[in-house]
Amino acid sequence: MYHIISMRDFSRDEIDLILNKAKQLEPIAKGKKSDLLLGKILATLFFEPSTRTRLSFETAMKRLGGEVIDLGALEVSSVAKGETLADTIRVVANYADAIVLRHPREGAARMAAEYSRVPIINAGDGAGHHPTQTLLDLYTIMRESSLSGLRIALVGDLKYGRTVHSLAYALSLYHADMTLVSPKQLEMPDVIKKDLKKQGAVIRETTKLEDVMGDIDVLYITRIQKERFPDPAEYLKVAGSYRVTEELIKKASDSLIIMHPLPRMDEIAPAVDRTKYARYFEQSFYGVPVRMALLVMAMETT
Repeated sequence: MYHIISMRDFSRDEIDLILNKAKQLEPIAKGKKSDLLLGKILATLFFEPSTRTRLSFETAMKRLGGEVIDLGALEVSSVAKGETLADTIRVVANYADAIVLRHPREGAARMAAEYSRVPIINAGDGAGHHPTQTLLDLYTIMRESSLSGLRIALVGDLKYGRTVHSLAYALSLYHADMTLVSPKQLEMPDVIKKDLKKQGAVIRETTKLEDVMGDIDVLYITRIQKERFPDPAEYLKVAGSYRVTEELIKKASDSLIIMHPLPRMDEIAPAVDRTKYARYFEQSFYGVPVRMALLVMAMETT
């Protein structure tokens, strides 16, 4: 069964297969009619807020001719009565051909896969993994820059940010040159850095974003994950640590692209949206063809 839980489950060849499939499906993402998943049903179970991930999965499924059922608000579901995640998965698996799950608890998606008779697609599990975001990030780099010889800065909350955890693992497969930019309190966890180095990744660390602007092809900036801080006072110490402005990007190489998984808070000044460097809104669109590719591949076995 084709579960999609963590980027660590994928080889580079498997990732390339998904990215190439997404490129084939991109015309459908832009409106070309398709019935590839006609008669199939996708269930979306979101235990945390989401805009882009949820809507892009729904769009992907409907563009492919399928249907979507949604858990809806937690307070009007059986979750409010105390139903366990395992039981919810067992039940919903009877209604759908695949399940997209977002949950605040790290490891929830892998546990759900143990109880599901249909593919589970991890749409984010706590501070753990967000593989579909990583795949659309890789696709964005492939379409807007290059994965070959990539020099990238991962900026912001590298401790709690699941998007950068997943992305770093994937980039190590492409031998990317990674610079980690964060406050000391929000550095990439040591266990992840050790794993990346074992993969042969070149890693540098700094607290100063301005020092790397002229030496990178991709600036990948994330928000500080306020909701994951155990102590609000600790969050206030690092809030607003980095901000991409027109002044900052004057130091950038001409081919730089700026990415952000969104939502943004104050990490990117609105004026940057109008520059040639901004790619975060294109990035959000690329979630549709990538998730199309994943849905097709997952449901081919159901």
